[in-house]
This record gives sequence, structure tokens and C-alpha cells, in this order.
Amino acid sequence: MTYITQLAVSAVRTTDLPRATAGSSTLSNVLGIVFAIAGALALLMIVISGLRYIFSGGDPQKAASARQGILYALVGLVIAIMAQTIVVFVVRRV
Repeated sequence: MTYITQLAVSAVRTTDLPRATAGSSTLSNVLGIVFAIAGALALLMIVISGLRYIFSGGDPQKAASARQGILYALVGLVIAIMAQTIVVFVVRRV
């Protein structure tokens, strides 16, 4: 069994492997798209939770749940903005 494993490993040459050619601009573009999607989802959750709050009809449990949804979406949005700021800072330094 070890002979087959050694044979398979020796058949793979490092020159046959693909190489990644992504630079810092490609990384910035991809991460910008990821953070834009995260921001759009947070904004969507804020709108949905706001509508749930409006339509709670005076029910304290539904209103509290909607307020928590808004709070969690805002916290997620702040974390996404901070993460993007950190990534942009690191990519520009490298």
C-alpha cells in the first residue's frame, strides 16, 4: 500500500500545480463585494425588523423581538464596517 502512495506522490510535480496570481487589487475588489453584501443584508434586516415593529400591534413580545433584530443588525453592520476598515488598512500596508 505504501508503494502505491509513494508512486502517486512522486507522479505529481510542483510545476504542474496551478498558481494564484491575485494581487492586492483583486483581493480588495473581492472583499469589497463581500462587505457590500454584508451591509446590504444588514440594511435588509433593519427594514424587516422595523416593519415587524410597526406591525407588532402593541404586543410587547413582538415589539421586543423586533427591537432585538434591529439592534443585532446594527451591531453586525458596525462589525462589518470595522472589518472592512481593518482589511483596507492592512492591504494598503502590504
